[in-house]
Amino acid sequence: MEQTKVDTQRPPYGIIAVLMVGAFIAFLNNTLLNIALPSIMSDLDVDPSTVQWLTTGFMLVNGILIPATAFLIQKYSVRNLFLVAMGLFTIGTILAGFAHSFPLLLAGRMTQASGSAIMMPLLMNVMLVSFPVEKRGAAMGIFGLILMGAPAIGPTLSGWIIENYDWRMLFHFITPISIAIVLLGFFLLKDKKGKVDIRLDIFSLSLSSIGFGGLLYGFSSAGKKGWDSPHVYLTIIIGVISLAWFIIRQLKQEKPLLNFRIFQFPMFALSSAISMVVTMAMFSGMLLLPIYVQNLRGISPMDAGLMMLPGAILMAVMSPITGVLFDKFGGRILAITGLVITVVTSYFFSQLSFETSYFQLIMLYTVRMFGMSMVMMPVSTNGLNQLPASFYPHGTAMNNTLQQVSGAIGTALLVTVMSNRAESKAIELGEAAMAKLTEKPTAEVIAQIQQQTLAAATLDGINFAFYVSVFIAAVALVLAFFMKRVQKAETALPVSKKVAKAKLTEQV
Repeated sequence: MEQTKVDTQRPPYGIIAVLMVGAFIAFLNNTLLNIALPSIMSDLDVDPSTVQWLTTGFMLVNGILIPATAFLIQKYSVRNLFLVAMGLFTIGTILAGFAHSFPLLLAGRMTQASGSAIMMPLLMNVMLVSFPVEKRGAAMGIFGLILMGAPAIGPTLSGWIIENYDWRMLFHFITPISIAIVLLGFFLLKDKKGKVDIRLDIFSLSLSSIGFGGLLYGFSSAGKKGWDSPHVYLTIIIGVISLAWFIIRQLKQEKPLLNFRIFQFPMFALSSAISMVVTMAMFSGMLLLPIYVQNLRGISPMDAGLMMLPGAILMAVMSPITGVLFDKFGGRILAITGLVITVVTSYFFSQLSFETSYFQLIMLYTVRMFGMSMVMMPVSTNGLNQLPASFYPHGTAMNNTLQQVSGAIGTALLVTVMSNRAESKAIELGEAAMAKLTEKPTAEVIAQIQQQTLAAATLDGINFAFYVSVFIAAVALVLAFFMKRVQKAETALPVSKKVAKAKLTEQV
């Protein structure tokens, strides 16, 4: 296996800088859209189960394409991959900006995702091969600081744009910046890739696409169609069978598309499990809060964005600090502390009411983001540190794939929980309200009762979804106690007897 050559004495700061700018704009696009979801629901007349496809559809494409990034990183140069990724992202942004129907908007988002799927694993791989283990925490901290700047400015910027312009302006705003980044990469990235003797296993890629795609599509459809729908459970079953076939096939190959033998490194396996669970819990806040503050509380998009600003800034500031602390103390104490904070704040979010003050919401969200800042990067870096350098493409691809899958499943699960709870609660509250009436209600009274019960039921559904996320985060907390510090990367990968003779080369 061969990677782009990097001077290990002096990291390629120019390449890293260009990649970070590209990743920043892709990440900014996601944070801009969260605040816009209620406006899109109103303008395009879609419900929460449908609009969530703008998030889960994005992750669906990521989950399908990311497994192939390990092959792409080994086969092609950083320059070529970056230009293709940013080119696809730009095309998707333009398409979404001119969308006047939900299917067209979703198509734009999924085209964006096809570029974004390449960007993050590519950047992570360059970071891993550029810095030694003992300096990797600080390097990842700076990386996190830059990328966390996106959620710091994204929601507030999004709120201001939506209040003053149409939501499509979010994409029009990104388009010229994205084009400029493509030109920047075209002229500044000069790395070359030697000829690599590696071929794409089309059948494995097909199994991977059907497997991850089936799982993501099935879970994402459950919120609207229900878990008892054949459309849902048959898709999930097909996904599970295809994914099992894909894994078995990879374990038998000398040069797999995605190397599942890296899970024989215990800390990498544990970090992947924790990251998946935390990602599921994290998406509760990203999806449920905008619906609560805008649809139920009537808080303006601008104020909703400002509400998230302190937490995002704190998360950005904490990123390099967390990196330094990781190098000094390891990831275990950071992960445990952060997850305790996440569990507690998630519980308080499950107690929201129509009287919860704006200040309380700001404090809760800020503290929750503070907790999250101590979990994601330290846990991921601790696991990747145990892998030999030749397996970084597989490690980063595996991490990103699992996070996309868990994010989509978590989003679909929590939206389904919210929708089902709200539906049953609405019937319960409606029947109770009608029973209290002493005379036949007028159409106006019935409409008022329906409006009140729908709001109360939606609030109950959001609270219950947050309550479920408490237990999801608690699972990650238990797993974090088993983390151990990895001092340095291993020099060999444990493999099965069938592939023991396969020659693994490392060229960095």
